[in-house]
Amino acid sequence: MQKLLAEWLGTALLLIGVVGSGIMGEALAGGNTAIALLANAIATGCILYVIITTLGPISGAHFNPVVTLAFLIRKEIDAPTAASFITVQIAGGIMGVWLTHLMFDLSILQFSTTDRTGLGQWSSEIFATFGLLFVIFGGIASKPDAVPTLVALYITGAYWFTSSTSFANPAVTISRTFSDTFAGINPTHAPLFIVMQLIGLAIAAVILPKLFAKP
Repeated sequence: MQKLLAEWLGTALLLIGVVGSGIMGEALAGGNTAIALLANAIATGCILYVIITTLGPISGAHFNPVVTLAFLIRKEIDAPTAASFITVQIAGGIMGVWLTHLMFDLSILQFSTTDRTGLGQWSSEIFATFGLLFVIFGGIASKPDAVPTLVALYITGAYWFTSSTSFANPAVTISRTFSDTFAGINPTHAPLFIVMQLIGLAIAAVILPKLFAKP
């Protein structure tokens, strides 16, 4: 229960960081999308560092079904635990979106109308997800204490060097369909994002064990 609570709360805080900074950034940027995206990226990186550092010792700080599935493939968690983690991650993410809407005095229940589709963004999600897993497991193999920093830096940068702004997380993707704000994604476009993220996971599952195998 402690681990599930950590995963629920961590994912909720992640979505508050993502959606809240998107709303605030857009409101203050005066129509400058680059500044809004910069604010969004920095805030997301900051909250990632905080939640991974504080909640990592409790649950492993997955906050992402792809990360949970990666640990399942590595046989470091069992299937019932993985299923429970994924369930609370999605629930926590949606709750985080609703709390953000409440804080910014927006309609709590809404659906995004922001289109995010096309080959460029789909391929971007494959790369973004593979890159995230590369950073996590590379960090675990080389310098475990640096994982919070590595993930925070990667996602902050990936907002800018991927065309999809690096969702790389099915729970985040689902949750962002419930927000018609800067960070939202049209619900009809979310399923293919998730498929691409799973493809990124599959590629990582083949390559990373060989890359980071102990000599």
